Amino acid sequence: MRKIGVLTSGGDAPGMNAAIRAITKAALHYGIETVGIKDGFQGLLNGKFIRMKYTDVDNIIQRGGTILGSARCQAFKDVNERKKGIKFVKEEGIEGLVVIGGDGTFMGAHVFAKEVGIPLVGLPATIDNDLYGTQSTIGYDTALNTIVSAIDNIRDTASSHKRIFFIEVMGRDTGFLALNSAIASGAESVLIPEIDTDLTLLAEKIKTQNKGRRSSIIIVAEGDDEGGAIDIKRKITPLLKDYELRTTVLGHIQRGGAPSFFDRSLATRSGVMAVELLMKGKTEIMVGYDGVNLVTVPLQEAIQNEVSPNLDNESILKKLLTLG
Repeated sequence: MRKIGVLTSGGDAPGMNAAIRAITKAALHYGIETVGIKDGFQGLLNGKFIRMKYTDVDNIIQRGGTILGSARCQAFKDVNERKKGIKFVKEEGIEGLVVIGGDGTFMGAHVFAKEVGIPLVGLPATIDNDLYGTQSTIGYDTALNTIVSAIDNIRDTASSHKRIFFIEVMGRDTGFLALNSAIASGAESVLIPEIDTDLTLLAEKIKTQNKGRRSSIIIVAEGDDEGGAIDIKRKITPLLKDYELRTTVLGHIQRGGAPSFFDRSLATRSGVMAVELLMKGKTEIMVGYDGVNLVTVPLQEAIQNEVSPNLDNESILKKLLTLG
């Protein structure tokens, strides 16, 4: 193998730059040229390629976001548009691809791998941690730390003014961020997509909790059935007329910032492994993490199997979850 391409797609995640760095340096170590593809699949369709050198990836391991850029690309669903991408890949002489992103990215990569006819390896990078076959995706740990830090700050002002805060975190389809940030921050309740919410029970729980307490923190996953923190507050206000309620939507601060030690390490190790897998001709696989070691998972399994947080710990559930 003489030349590989690398792209980042979908929502950015802390650690993507660390992965790009590892892929580039590992490839160059093995005498393989690396081509960076700008702006994800959109750049692939437009032939936006850059030759990557050691100096291009110096001093980026600590940076959030992605130096290659990312973009959503509806055009990539069109087979005729993908043919343009295949043409650019062939003309550039790219003999292997590393695709960094989440489930939507891997769905596109799975289709493209069969059409382009060269090895393709995926690195899971999404703060939602919603890919099957890995205990942790690149960016998830950093996002959790960012959320917990924000909750700690909000707790200070909530206690000062005797308020109840509904704090919305990301997690459109899965409650990993919400559940684990609630545990780590000592939140009073957490609402996640996996469990239906009963607002009457939630209101009663808040009334019970707030006897003698100056504040309560309720974590809400954005994908909760009731519609997120703002909608929860609107619906529950008539049930809590004697309480001062506030909402905070953490939004995109969860996706930015310097990656944690764990995400830097995971991204670096995964990037090196991706290059070595391409050199062996492996294709349509994802590099996952089983809690101890890096593992390989077929892309099809990663995108077809659903994942959800571990809800087996009943003591945590009884303390945190308001069950419908």
